[in-house]
Amino acid sequence: MQPIVSISKLCKTYGSGHQALKNISLDIMPGEILALLGPNGAGKTTLISTICGIVSPSSGSVTVDGYDIATDYRQTREIIGLVPQELTLGAFEKVANTLAFSRGLYGKAPNPDYLEQLLKDLSLWEKRDNILMSLSGGMKRRVLIGKALSHEPRVLFLDEPTAGVDVELRKDMWKLVSKLRESGVTIILTTHYIEEAEEIADRVGIINNGELLLVEDKAELMQKLGSKQLSIELREPISEIPASLADYSLDLSADRQSLIYSYDTRRERTGITALMQAVNEAGLILRDIHTSQSSLEDIFVNLVREKS
Repeated sequence: MQPIVSISKLCKTYGSGHQALKNISLDIMPGEILALLGPNGAGKTTLISTICGIVSPSSGSVTVDGYDIATDYRQTREIIGLVPQELTLGAFEKVANTLAFSRGLYGKAPNPDYLEQLLKDLSLWEKRDNILMSLSGGMKRRVLIGKALSHEPRVLFLDEPTAGVDVELRKDMWKLVSKLRESGVTIILTTHYIEEAEEIADRVGIINNGELLLVEDKAELMQKLGSKQLSIELREPISEIPASLADYSLDLSADRQSLIYSYDTRRERTGITALMQAVNEAGLILRDIHTSQSSLEDIFVNLVREKS
């Protein structure tokens, strides 16, 4: 299968000398959901804006379905839909007219049935005759998504799509994204919400200081970089960890009633068997034990800290 978006050695340096993108290469496959994570100023928006033809690259190349974003601009823009961070909408236009006008800008023939279904999918059907200035921030965000989808793009870029919306609206948008993926749309989103990437993405890319630190399948990333923690709950609290357990690098919980042991699941020997024997020999009586996996947020924070 050929990638729908192919980025090769992409760089962007602004006139001020700031290097926003540093030699980024990435292939995005048809129908996948890719989440781009990174702190403010990492280069996420610059990357998306460059692919969409809004920002000119300093060097490197980008193709969308085989078309070059510079020489085949018209073809690539027909394939791409973009939902920007900013709520850039007029004030007095009606919701339905906004989507119909946006569709017409791409030379698409009118399709009232498609736009009606799109408005319903976005929970905007009841507000189709409302003027834009009367809508809440969350509803305006939905209209932006509707505009981006009005010409039936095959690749959709969502730049912080759920910023400033409540949890209920955010979950509705997750459902919409999943539905779009099922219809074959490729989705690339940037987000500050780690749980958003963890919930809906197939792959996760982490950007920091203009560099793409990694792109991994979400499950593989959590398995490879995530650690597990074994929590050993004691029957009675202890004042300190016994000296005989010093080699295990244990942490004592705030209530002093649990020993926390972190281990790498990739190692052949986790050390748990020896630890449990040592705990018993130290005269500690167990009440319960359980394990937990590092979250994507833990992995993200640790990786960015290491690369900074």
